[in-house]
Amino acid sequence: MSKYENKYEGRDRDSNEKSYSRKPKEDMIFGVRSVIEAIRAGRGFNKILIQKGMDKELFLELKEELKGHHFQLQFVPTEKLNAMTENNHQGVVALVSPIDYHNIEEVVEGLLEEGKKPFILALDRVTDIRNFGAIARTAECEGVDAILIPNKGSAQVTADAIKTSAGALNRIKVCKADNFKDSLFYIQQCGVRIVACTEKGNVPLYETNFKGSVCVIMGSEMDGITSDLLKLADVKCKIPMRGEIASLNVSVAAGMVLYEKLRQELY
Repeated sequence: MSKYENKYEGRDRDSNEKSYSRKPKEDMIFGVRSVIEAIRAGRGFNKILIQKGMDKELFLELKEELKGHHFQLQFVPTEKLNAMTENNHQGVVALVSPIDYHNIEEVVEGLLEEGKKPFILALDRVTDIRNFGAIARTAECEGVDAILIPNKGSAQVTADAIKTSAGALNRIKVCKADNFKDSLFYIQQCGVRIVACTEKGNVPLYETNFKGSVCVIMGSEMDGITSDLLKLADVKCKIPMRGEIASLNVSVAAGMVLYEKLRQELY
């Protein structure tokens, strides 16, 4: 299964220097003071890139402001930041999220307080933006309450993702987890059954009970669901197949699983 990658030409540099590419279609805030003020204003970020070896005084001020937040930080060479913007970035570029991320614990608790049965979709390292957007579109159509993704190693909500989702990412709650396994364990302790969809499953999809409170885990495009999450799952279901290809596209598989829950509850 091939990954979708946006490729852009980098700047012409010394043959000994690595070429870096500019990131389009994603709002950026650059400069230490600008990023600090955006954090104070409660802006959401997909990632904050910080120059390696950044001036100590400036970095300490930013570091102090980052306390208590769980933004994804990446330390990069100054060449990468230069390729992203021609403006004076002062060693910091923040990629702004077009949506506000939610806290999964608060979402689940809120649903339970309202007397609802949570329906959560957990995506374990799904990195393809188009897959992510397509899954979100299906999830919104099938009544998913929230999508849970890892803070690192996952596709982020970008303009491309929102476009692919047909706007669904503006309507469904997306939650980031610093510790994906711990968040799933918390969900499980709230009485939500964890159902992992995997080729290693021993229960056919159509025999799996999806009624009530459920969290469905779908795995990455490359290697599926990680072993520690499989151990945590209450049920491991499998989509029956007759063909010779070993696996389905994750967005297609997600559509099958989410529809099966809706089918069982409607009929």
